[in-house]
Amino acid sequence: MKADTICGPRAVEALFARRPDEVQRLFYLESLTRLAGPHCAVLARARKPYRLVEAAELETIAGTPHHGGIVAVAKPRVPVILDMAKLQRYRLILALDGIGNPHNLGAIARSAAFFDVQALLIGEGPGNAMPSDAAYRTAEGGLEWLDLYRTRDLPRALRLFDAHYTTVAATLTDTAAPLADLPRDRSIVLVVGNEETGLSAPVVEACRRQVRITGSGRVQSLNVAQATSVLLAGLAASSGT
Repeated sequence: MKADTICGPRAVEALFARRPDEVQRLFYLESLTRLAGPHCAVLARARKPYRLVEAAELETIAGTPHHGGIVAVAKPRVPVILDMAKLQRYRLILALDGIGNPHNLGAIARSAAFFDVQALLIGEGPGNAMPSDAAYRTAEGGLEWLDLYRTRDLPRALRLFDAHYTTVAATLTDTAAPLADLPRDRSIVLVVGNEETGLSAPVVEACRRQVRITGSGRVQSLNVAQATSVLLAGLAASSGT
């Protein structure tokens, strides 16, 4: 399995904070020597390589010119298959249905970490992005702060959450309630979907409630990453965090 290539100061810092033992090597530009110093010390103690390189070499290592001057290579992190019997209790879980763009996945993870979401559940299959170099780069470290899960049957998984969670579908339908009307008496699984097609019908049917973002009506909807940020900000405000 391909290693994770983590680019940029914030993403690399989060990687060393959350899973330093999984870092395999580190590369950086001279301009980031001071920032890289503590990370190099960690690798030195573990007898793992690190190296100052030129910009052209770093771009080759990163596979992109958007490397932020520092690149870590780490053991690949694979989302855990959801097992309700082993799942710890979370205050808020964010579930993704049909988020196929890795940049959207990364942007969603960044917002989720900012608003203190603890776990991310990703529906598997065609049209669903998994953590990748592009997602890690866009997430700016956000993916490292989330427990990652996956499921091949998201509607079934949502029904299994019913015992302890309120499952909430973010939709554009007129019957969906404003976010402010959502009861907060239980933990929540918030489900967001593809920005072109929205949530699949089976996923919506599996959720107890539907919520919508109320806007001016001048445009139909927001980008899914933007919409997720608005929803998470609303949930954070209503919970007092």
